[in-house]
Amino acid sequence: MKTVFAKPASVERKWYVIDAEGKVLGRVAAKVASIVRGKNKAIYAPNQEIGDFVVIVNADKAVVTGRKAQQKMYYRHSGYPGGLKTTNYEKLSARHPAMPMEKAIKGMLPKGPLGRKLAKNAKVYAGTKHPHNAQNPTLIEV
Repeated sequence: MKTVFAKPASVERKWYVIDAEGKVLGRVAAKVASIVRGKNKAIYAPNQEIGDFVVIVNADKAVVTGRKAQQKMYYRHSGYPGGLKTTNYEKLSARHPAMPMEKAIKGMLPKGPLGRKLAKNAKVYAGTKHPHNAQNPTLIEV
């Protein structure tokens, strides 16, 4: 038995588009993270970038259930002592409409250089327009 390593040139990478309007944020993010990681392919390897590209439109219209809009907190740190900044979902989505979806997807990917590279394969847009029509993305339902 030999371990099969997929050559980057031999991997066929497709483009998909997901409309997040009215969909639950976490469910969309989980689906996108799985596709970007390449888990939907037969040649999946956890240490290689063989996943597809995903374009998410209407990310600002994704919904959260329960009282998460007021209670879900996002944290960042300035690097200085006492520099922890917090904001909730409502304030973050008002300031940066696509940011909650980006953070949810990034949190579901592996940490480290591979995860940072995979996070760039998910393109998140707040509106319906995106500049990736030339790639002919296929629509996926979540």
